[in-house]
Formats: sequence, C-alpha cells, structure tokens
Amino acid sequence: MGILEKISEIEKEIARTQKNKATEYHLGLLKAKLAKYRSQLLEPSKKGGDKGEGFDVLKSGDARVALIGFPSVGKSTLLSTLTHTHSEAASYEFTTLTCIPGVIEYRGANIQLLDLPGIIEGAAQGKGRGRQVIAVARTADLVLMMLDATKPYVHRQLLEKELESVGIRLNKPKPNIYFKVKKGGGLSFNSTCQLTKIDEKMVQMILHEYKIFNAEVLFREDCTPDELIDVILANRVYLPCLYVYNKIDQISIQEVDRIARQPHSVVVSCNMKLNLDYLLEILWEYLSLIRVYTKKPGQPPDFDDGLILRKGVTVEHVCHSIHRTLAAQLKYALVWGTSTKYSPQRVGINHTVNDEDVVQLIKK
Repeated sequence: MGILEKISEIEKEIARTQKNKATEYHLGLLKAKLAKYRSQLLEPSKKGGDKGEGFDVLKSGDARVALIGFPSVGKSTLLSTLTHTHSEAASYEFTTLTCIPGVIEYRGANIQLLDLPGIIEGAAQGKGRGRQVIAVARTADLVLMMLDATKPYVHRQLLEKELESVGIRLNKPKPNIYFKVKKGGGLSFNSTCQLTKIDEKMVQMILHEYKIFNAEVLFREDCTPDELIDVILANRVYLPCLYVYNKIDQISIQEVDRIARQPHSVVVSCNMKLNLDYLLEILWEYLSLIRVYTKKPGQPPDFDDGLILRKGVTVEHVCHSIHRTLAAQLKYALVWGTSTKYSPQRVGINHTVNDEDVVQLIKK
C-alpha cells in the first residue's frame, strides 16, 4: 500500500467519523498520522535520477512574491502589466510551464514577482508539476492568490486546501506553544489558559504517534490538535496571503462590491488595467516594508536612494544594511521623522525607526 493510498484511507476515515467527545482522541490520532504521511510525501525520493531543468529562481530584490492560481486566471497578464518582463499569455490553459521572474519597482523597492504555472487539484500529490510550484511558493515572503471573479468560491477553498496540505499556512499567526524534546523524565504538560479543544491525554497520544515520549509542552493559548502537530513537525511556513480577483469587468458592480469587502481581498482587471495601483499599495502594506533615508553631516538627506527594510527594525539594522562593521563603531544616531518625539532626536542603537525616517549616524 503506497503513501497516497494510506493518505486517502485516513481522509475517508476522518470524513465518516462523527465528531463528538468519544471520538476526539481517535480523530486527533488520525490527524497526526495524516500529517506524518504528508510530510513523507514531500520528502524527495532517495533514488538519484537524471537532473531535470531547474525550477526555482535565485532570490533577488527586497522581497519575493509568488503568484499562485488555477490555469487561465490572468497570472501572466498581471506579471506583464506590473513588471517589464513579458510572460507568454494566451487563451489556452498551461501557457506558462516554468517559473518566470519579474521585478516590480515601487517606492524605490525592487519586489521580485514570480509567475508560476497553474495549479490543478491534486497538486500537493505531484500532479502537473504541483510539488515544484508549491516548493517555490514556500520560499516567498507573500502569496498572491489569483482567482477568477467569474468562477465560484470553491476554487479559492481548493487552492487553500492544496497549500494547507503541504504545510503553508495562510494569514495565520504561529501557534503560541512551547515544545522541547528532552532526554528523559516523561511528558511535562502545562498551560497558562483554559484548554477547550485539547487535553493532556490527547497531547500524549499525538506525541506517541511521532515516537516522542520525553518532552516539555506549554500551551500559552487555546490551540487545536492540528496546531500542536504543526509545532511538533516544525516545518510549517506562515505566510501572508492576498486574494486577487481578476476579470471584474465581466461581472456586475454589486458582485464586485461584495468581493472587495471580503478580508485580504483585492479586485482588479488586468485587461482594462483597473485598480492595479491599489493592488501595489496593499502589496507594500502586507510585505511590511519601510523606507529609511540616510543623511551626511551638513548635507541635505539623500531621498533618491533609500534603504528598504522591514517594519520594526532598529538603528542597528540600519547600520548593518550600510556596512556590517558600522554597528560596532556607532556612537549615537540623529533621527528626523515620526518615530521621534522631536526632530532631530539623538537616539541609541536600539531605537525603532518608522517609514520615511531620516537617519544620520555618528561614529565614535
């Protein structure tokens, strides 16, 4: 019996089991088995075959965005419209067969946009080069999920399910669970809040499924068995995701309004170039990028060539992005902008900078 058959057997078993108090341990165990088989499926086979054509692209720019969607939803058209790269677009499915990179130049940042081939149902099992496509998506900072506004909502759920089954969690925070495998001493289980979805017995059963008998587990929030499995496997990727609905020129204005009000959703039309500027604004926000400008003593700030950093960075990160030896030589910094009480403010190395701040670094 192959891994795929085992997975489908367990999925059927989960589907036909009633959810109640008596079956929750059984379900928890089945979910643990399912996650175990799925992670085995993702590991490449040990047999060395001929090397195929490379699929992944070298990471470049300040951030990386992966375009994921079913065939013929307008991914290549979006890439060609937003970047200077031409990606072949035609009215038949699977026009794009490999990963095509493009660069969006926006607010001084270079954002790498990857046009990936369309995903079909069963991609997580390797159908239609699905595994390579999803492996590239795991390395991105943000997933842009392209959807056809004229098609039913079930398409979005299918795509989410495919990504979910290979360990990509969309728009979810990391579960706040402390987990550490120990040499001995059995299972030490604690929680700082009331647990309603899981208890010590179930934690023990799930850990036994992974042959872990000595561990320390601390729940800091009310989590589900699935989230505990994610923490145990420790190979999950938590990515922000934007749902981009294309072809809005083919549906009614009421429908456009309804879709646009859904969380994490943006409506666009690549053909008529509608709402693409707003898409870039939201993209910038989701990537949580900021610009920091530098200033030499006695000269105006250099507004042409800013540093592109992530939200929440400190003066130390600014030093590192200029030169790695600079942080050790820093005496203090002068900052103009919204992160200070008055401008210029003299700050230390741990001061957090905001978007469009001007920083002048003073060495010892």
